[in-house]
Formats: sequence, C-alpha cells, structure tokens
Amino acid sequence: MHFTDRQEGRVAVVAAGGRMDAPGAPLMEQHLRHLADEGRTRVVVDCADLEYVSSAGLRVFLAAARQARNADGAFALASMPRSVREIFDIAGFSAIIPIFNTVAEAVQACS
Repeated sequence: MHFTDRQEGRVAVVAAGGRMDAPGAPLMEQHLRHLADEGRTRVVVDCADLEYVSSAGLRVFLAAARQARNADGAFALASMPRSVREIFDIAGFSAIIPIFNTVAEAVQACS
C-alpha cells in the first residue's frame, strides 16, 4: 500500500495504490486519521491505482466517511478500477460512500 497527498483548494486528495488488505488497511487508516488530526476534513481518495480492497479496507473507508461527516466535512472516492468497484457494489458500500468517475468530480462535490 502506498499513497501520496496533494491539496486542491479545501480538499485533500490522497492517491492510493496497491492492496488495501489486512497489512495495507492500517496504513491508510493511520494516514486518514493524520489528515483529520490536521483539520483536513474534506478528503477524496483517488483509487485509480488500487489493486484490491478487502473487508479491512472497506471498514477504513467507512470510518473515514463517518469521521468526515461528524466533522462537517466530506469524504469521497474516485477513479475506482472496475474490479475494486465490484467489491464496493457487492458489499453495498457504493450506496454509503460517494464514488465518482473522476477526481475532479469528487473534489467539486467535496468542496
């Protein structure tokens, strides 16, 4: 699991790559908590380079979405590969967490 950050206006964009599974999910969780601790409550995760998301990864995204909502922020996912999107659809998470086709659309929605 690897990620990089950039700021687009009021929105932190985290480009994530690799496998968000039992070893990788805690790394993302720690990173998203760090952003929240810095007061960055509007977050978009660019999923273009994600290879896989396990149930551990789903829980991290759900917790981040709740944390953003509780802080009057916003959380969204973008550019999700089809194989990863299928995981979200099967688990019902695509109805809970906003997923956009592009990072630009997600940033606009979270601004």
